[in-house]
Amino acid sequence: MRSYEAKDIRNVLLVGHGGAGKTSLLEAMLFTSGALTRMGTTEDGNTTSDHDPDEQRKGISVSLSMAPVEWNGVKINVLDAPGYADFIGDLRAAIPAADAAIVVVSAVDGVGVQTEVAWELAAEHRLPRAIFVNKLDRERANWDQTLAQLVSSFGTQVAPLELPIGQEHDFAGVADLLTQKTFRYAGEPSAQQGEWDESIHTAADSAREKLIEAVAESDDALIETYLESGTLDEDLIVRGVKAGFADAKLAPVMAGAATSPIGIDRLLTFIAEEFPSPLDRGPVEVIAKDGSTVERASDANGPTTAFVFKTLSDPFVGHITMFRVFSGKIRPDSTLHNATQGTDERVGQLFSLRGKEHETVAEVGAGDIGAVAKLAHAHTGDTFSTKDSPVQLPAIELPEPLLAYAIAPKTKGDEDKLSTGLARLREEDPALRVVRSEETHETVMYGMGEAHLEVQIERLRRKFGVEVQTQPAKIAYRETVKGKGKAVGRHVKQTGGHGQYAVCTIELEPLPRGEGFVFEDKIFGGAIPQQYIPSVEKGIVKTMSEGVVSGNPMVDVKVTLVDGKFHPVDSSDIAFQIAGSLALKEAVEQAVVAILEPIVAIEVVVPESFTGDVMGDLNAKRGKIQGMEQIGGGKQRVRALVPQAEVARYVIDLRSMTGGRGAFSMRLSHYEDLPQHLAQKVIDEYQKSREEAKKK
Repeated sequence: MRSYEAKDIRNVLLVGHGGAGKTSLLEAMLFTSGALTRMGTTEDGNTTSDHDPDEQRKGISVSLSMAPVEWNGVKINVLDAPGYADFIGDLRAAIPAADAAIVVVSAVDGVGVQTEVAWELAAEHRLPRAIFVNKLDRERANWDQTLAQLVSSFGTQVAPLELPIGQEHDFAGVADLLTQKTFRYAGEPSAQQGEWDESIHTAADSAREKLIEAVAESDDALIETYLESGTLDEDLIVRGVKAGFADAKLAPVMAGAATSPIGIDRLLTFIAEEFPSPLDRGPVEVIAKDGSTVERASDANGPTTAFVFKTLSDPFVGHITMFRVFSGKIRPDSTLHNATQGTDERVGQLFSLRGKEHETVAEVGAGDIGAVAKLAHAHTGDTFSTKDSPVQLPAIELPEPLLAYAIAPKTKGDEDKLSTGLARLREEDPALRVVRSEETHETVMYGMGEAHLEVQIERLRRKFGVEVQTQPAKIAYRETVKGKGKAVGRHVKQTGGHGQYAVCTIELEPLPRGEGFVFEDKIFGGAIPQQYIPSVEKGIVKTMSEGVVSGNPMVDVKVTLVDGKFHPVDSSDIAFQIAGSLALKEAVEQAVVAILEPIVAIEVVVPESFTGDVMGDLNAKRGKIQGMEQIGGGKQRVRALVPQAEVARYVIDLRSMTGGRGAFSMRLSHYEDLPQHLAQKVIDEYQKSREEAKKK
C-alpha cells in the first residue's frame, strides 16, 4: 500500500450497540472497494475484523480491529470497536486515534444502550459523528421508527441525507435528499442512478425541507440566507453539511444494508469527500515535560508524536503495537523514544493491519495509522516522541473494572506460566486489572463483566497453555473482640532429653476501630526472661494474621503480657511463640469474637427514571443512602455506604436494573460489625473448609 499525505487520510471509528452490524459494514466496505473478492459473515466467523478465535466462537467482536480501505484516492483507516459493555476499554482507547465516528444503528433493533454510551464518549471528545442505519433489508426493519428514536436520543442535529427506497426484502436503494437523485442496487455494490419519481417526491420533499432547516440551524450565516429566501441552494446545503459535521453540530444520517451490500459505495464516497482529514481536525494538544500544554500540528516534517491505542499478541510475530501518528513520521529500522515509559524502542518492520493480515509499508506519516511488532516496552496509552523534547498525549480514561474473580492454576507448577500470561493480557487490555490480595491470599482478576473475564480466561488457556479455576473473590473480613479475656498459654513437652517449656498469661481487650494492635509487657521479677518477650508477641501476631475463628486477620485489640514461667534448659523462642498463640486463642473464647465487614462508599450515576429502583436496591443490600444530586443530561448521582459483600456483583445487578445505562464507582470506606447471623455463616464456612482440607 502506498503512502498517503494527511489531507488524503480519513481515520474513522465504527461504534454502536452489539449486533448493529459494524463488523459486517467494514466487510462490505472492503468488498465494495475491491479489497475483497468475497464477503465473509459473522455467522460463518470468516470476516476480516473478527479473526480472533474468541470472536468466532461467540459471534461478537471482543477486541478492537482495523482495516484500511482505499476509495477515490483516499485512504480510510476504519477502526471496528466492540459494541458490548464488557469491552468498552477498547472503544475508549480508540477514540483518540479517530477523527470522526460512524454510529451504526440497526433498523430492526433501533438505538441500543451502547449506542448512547458511544455517542456520549464521542461527544465528550468533540468527535464528529455520522449515523449509518443498517439492516434495512431485514424483516421488521423500520426506517421511520429508527429515525424517530435517533432524534429522541440525540436531538435535532440528527439530519438524514437520504431516504430508503423500499423496506425489508423490498429495500432496493436510496433517494438522495441533496441531489434529488435515486440510487438503486441490483445485486452489485455500485448503484444505478435515476431521477425522483412522483412517489419519491411525496415522501422525500418534507424530509428534504427538514434537512435544509437542520443545516441552516447549524450555521449563523446559512440561517440568515434561509430566512431571507426560504431555502438553500444545493452547494450551500453540501457546504453546510460538511461544516456542521466537522464542528459536531450536525449528525448526517445515511441508509443501507451491509450484507446486501446497499448504500456502501455512497457511504465511502461521503467519508472520502466530507469527513475531516487529520489536517481538518487541527493540531493536537500534548503535555510537555514541565507540565505545560503545547500543540502539535499534523505535519510530516514536524517532531515525532505518536499514540499507542492498542497492543495485541499475534501467534506468528508476537507483540504488536498499533499507533496513530499525529506529527512527524515513523520509519523502519529507526529508534523511537517512549516518553511515557522513559525508554527507547528499536523499530523494525512497519506494516498496516487488515484484520489479521499484515501489509508492509515504507513509513507511517502524520495523520496515518500503522503497526509494529516486538517493541520491548510499549503499552496501550503510551506516547512516542522525540527524546530531546518529550511530550505525552493525555492518558486514556478507562472505567474501573469492578467484577472480581479469584483465579489459580489447575495444575501445580503452572504459577509462573499464569503470572506471565496475566502480565501479557494486562498489556493487551488495560481495562483488565490483576492484584495479589495480601489479606485473602488470592490472585484476583478484575474485569468489566462476566463476558470480559471469560474471554481473558479462555485466552490464558489458548495463548499461554494455562488452565485456571475461578471463584468469586473472597471478601476481606476481619476479626476483633467485643469484651475482655484472660488466659494462660501453656506449651510444655518434657519427655526426656531436650524438651520444650513455655507458659505465658495474657489479658485481651478491644481497642477503638482503626487502632490496630497494641502489645504491652507487664512482666516483672523475671517471670519470663527478656529475650522471650518478643517471642510471645511474635506468636500472638502470627495467630492474629491467620485469624482465630474465621481465617481472617484480627485487628483492633490490645494484648497485655502479665505473667509466665520458663525453664532454664527447655525454654526457647519457638516454645514461647506457641505459648503466645495458645493464650490468644483461649482468651478470644472469653472475650467474644466479632466479625468486621468492609463497607464501601459507592457512587451510582443513572438516568433519573432509574433513581428510585437504584435506591431501593441499595437499601435492600443493607446500604445507607448518603445523598443524591442532579448532574445534568437527565442523570442523577446516588451516594451510599454499602457492605462490600452485597455489591460484589453490582456490575451485573446495575446493568440488569438499568438496561446498561448506569455506571458506578466505589472505594473502601471503613469496617463495621457484621450482623451476628451473617458472621456465624462466615465462621461456619471457614470451619467447613478446614474440615474438608484435613480430609484431603
